[in-house]
Amino acid sequence: MFKGLVNKFRGKPIDYDEAKKLAKDKNVKVRLKLAKREDLAPELLYFLAEDPAPEVRRAIAKNASTPRQADLLLSRDEDVAVRFNLAEKIAQLIPGLNEAELDKVHELAHQVLDLLVKDQATRVRRILSETLKDIANAPPEIIRRLARDVDLVVCAPVLEHSTVLTDEDLLEIITSGPVLGALSVISKRKNISEDLSDAIFFSEDIDAIGIMLGNKSAQIREDTLDRIVERARDIEPWHEPLVGRPTLSRKAVLRLAEYVSDNLLDTLALRSDLGDNLAEAVREEFERRMEAAERSRSRDEGGPPGERAKKLYDHGELDDKAIREASLGGETEFVKAALVLKSGLQMGIVSQILDVASVKGVVALCWKAGLSMQTAVLVQKRIAKIPPREVQGSADGDYPFTQEEMTWQLEFFQDST
Repeated sequence: MFKGLVNKFRGKPIDYDEAKKLAKDKNVKVRLKLAKREDLAPELLYFLAEDPAPEVRRAIAKNASTPRQADLLLSRDEDVAVRFNLAEKIAQLIPGLNEAELDKVHELAHQVLDLLVKDQATRVRRILSETLKDIANAPPEIIRRLARDVDLVVCAPVLEHSTVLTDEDLLEIITSGPVLGALSVISKRKNISEDLSDAIFFSEDIDAIGIMLGNKSAQIREDTLDRIVERARDIEPWHEPLVGRPTLSRKAVLRLAEYVSDNLLDTLALRSDLGDNLAEAVREEFERRMEAAERSRSRDEGGPPGERAKKLYDHGELDDKAIREASLGGETEFVKAALVLKSGLQMGIVSQILDVASVKGVVALCWKAGLSMQTAVLVQKRIAKIPPREVQGSADGDYPFTQEEMTWQLEFFQDST
């Protein structure tokens, strides 16, 4: 019986009265087959949109010929699969419409989308987001709503891909505390602007910043990148993407060379955009590390820093070169002990000068210990951790202060200890 009915109108135009009769047939399979036809009169499709069988309503929801009034009815259907099918259809329908057609269905289609984008079922909102993410003429208000969804699987597709979202939209989302993981998704967008890169950096989201650094199309201001490099010393996941950034300032390259792993340092040295001088500086840093590793091995064999310094001092070997190499290797305790022995000052005074990072005090201390200006520069940078722009003197120059000034500095610290 059923097969006969199906064969009667399969693939052939169907008479209106006959279709009307079939729409009321007690057999669900008959009504389901009818609901899949795209040549039914709109009123019959609307009638089937209220069919008691959910499978029939699901077919009507998928039917491209279903009038928008029926879609509006279906958008409130209690069956989530009905709403899912509708969301899929509407989302796919909009991209194919030209402006004139969009205007024609704008009001009802947007009413349907407005209801679906607020749907309680995540899968309904998700299908909208995944379908609309690449659509340039998707309704902006719908895209913005999806971008602010509380479920990452819903907001992620449009956050990463939708060109409908403006920088202003994305900046607002970033600063409003979005759902966990949303910043990482935004960091994957093509051609992220400098303003967005700044916002991602200031968010302090470690994962998102790392993804942004690995995004070769992301535009990052030089000063922002320099700040990231300064912070990255103890954030190992940032090291590799930083070394691979398309453009790096001289300052950034030299800073990275101080702390990235040996294999990444080798990668950094092989960059074709460094220039001879900068590449040579990176190679020198690599050689310094190798020398420091050898010194470290020797130190481990020679005992505690203070004992090693005293042993060298007693043998007349605690010279400028030994202290300079220790400064290069960041051997703070050894350098302190050496400065005490060489200057004749108490450990409390030496420690205070280095701990407060007094530029004039450190220079005066090195002068008192009889060190060269080259070593004094290294002690300022590596031991006292004085910022490069504040370091006094040059490696190939003389002490920048008079003896009277340096004597006064040391007396000041002696009096305050």
